[in-house]
Amino acid sequence: MKLENRSKTIILVPYPAQGHVNPMMKVALAMLNLGFEPVIIIPDFIHQRIITSLDPKCRITFMSISDGLENDIPRDFFAIEKAMENTIPPHLESLVHKIDEEYGEVMCMIVDLLASSAIQVAHRCGVPVAGFWPVMLAAYQLIESIPDMVSSGLISETGCPQHPGPICSLRNTPSLSTADLPWLIGTPAARKARFNFWTRTMDRSRNLKWLLMNSFSDQEHCLDDIKPHQNRNSRPHVLQIGSLGNNEQSVIKNPSFWAEDMSSLQWLDEKKPNTVIYISFGSWVSPFGEGKVRCLALALEAIGQPFIWVLGPAWREGLPGGYVERVSKQAKVVSWAPQVEVLKHQAVGCYLTHCGWNSTMEAIQCQKRLLCYPIAGDQFVNCAYIVEKWKIGVRINDFGQKHVEESLRKVMEDSGMDSRLMWLYERTMGEEAKIRAMANVKTLIDDLQKIIPNQSLGTW
Repeated sequence: MKLENRSKTIILVPYPAQGHVNPMMKVALAMLNLGFEPVIIIPDFIHQRIITSLDPKCRITFMSISDGLENDIPRDFFAIEKAMENTIPPHLESLVHKIDEEYGEVMCMIVDLLASSAIQVAHRCGVPVAGFWPVMLAAYQLIESIPDMVSSGLISETGCPQHPGPICSLRNTPSLSTADLPWLIGTPAARKARFNFWTRTMDRSRNLKWLLMNSFSDQEHCLDDIKPHQNRNSRPHVLQIGSLGNNEQSVIKNPSFWAEDMSSLQWLDEKKPNTVIYISFGSWVSPFGEGKVRCLALALEAIGQPFIWVLGPAWREGLPGGYVERVSKQAKVVSWAPQVEVLKHQAVGCYLTHCGWNSTMEAIQCQKRLLCYPIAGDQFVNCAYIVEKWKIGVRINDFGQKHVEESLRKVMEDSGMDSRLMWLYERTMGEEAKIRAMANVKTLIDDLQKIIPNQSLGTW
């Protein structure tokens, strides 16, 4: 694996969100273990959060870059998109040249597809570039099929469903409908903008030579029936690496962007095994509005079962007056929790989740049953796999007390769910899965070694 007389620096550019940075860190750790020098580039607003939680022994380099946004501007999807399209690229290009001069020649850039402007930067700098997809393969294949969905009339040229209902019936895969399309979030204008984002992302990534996929083999069947006319000649070589580092110690002490309430663990110590409901709807998409927060809160209180609820301060406005104090003996409401440690705890019986991909994989890692309430993006695809294919969870459609009780009973009384969770864990995170993932990383390195010996920065 050694490159003679050349730098072994690899630049990694994640999309600046919790669920993107963490899996990119696993790629960086794999590169480090192979003897390379990973440099992760992240915007200023999260750089300090990462640096303060780094293990002193960590040899991964983190560099910050300006996104041009003022501190008081909310960094939502559209603000970040604007920064990544207009402000970050020239700064990133300068930084790549600086790294080349100070560290030695850059071997490769690994770019999160959601940060697709960095692909163009890599091309301008003459650096080989591999894409990185942070979620499951099925979500990628669904978005990749946009041109075929447009040509078949399933959606309009602005991404609006033309024929509500099932997308198609696929062999050995869950059923998906037009309501599950990842860009259908918010107002019509927001939906159109998100659709344009995905179209641009796929246009930029189609000619990539490699695509590292934060997913796993043998569990996701191709969605080829969605896109029978797709030209596959220019598709990247997909290398699934989702099993990297799932059982390894994190490269940072605290992989969260936010301060975690560690008292959650002491609270759990006082509870009986498999009695606590853990509730978290992720860090990126806002949960679902004050009305649903209130409805769920009242249902949980009425059921009387102990629960931990991750609910940020802004969303607590949806809670009934005096709620946190009223349920203090039954529940613990925190702004952020050490999620993996909570899920590992024997007191937790099930996890009410938005079905984000990282949360899904952490639930499998910790062998926890799932109550599924997808909100946006790829979460609907993930939910379909969880409920219909893997059968390790139950979808919950509303937060009325009766429905919550019935869903909870259904998920906890399924006698076969533990064995399915164990089987899925072995297939995704067992030794064989980790060996396959590492072999795919080495495939990328081997390919790079074959093509870069006579190349230099600026002439690629």
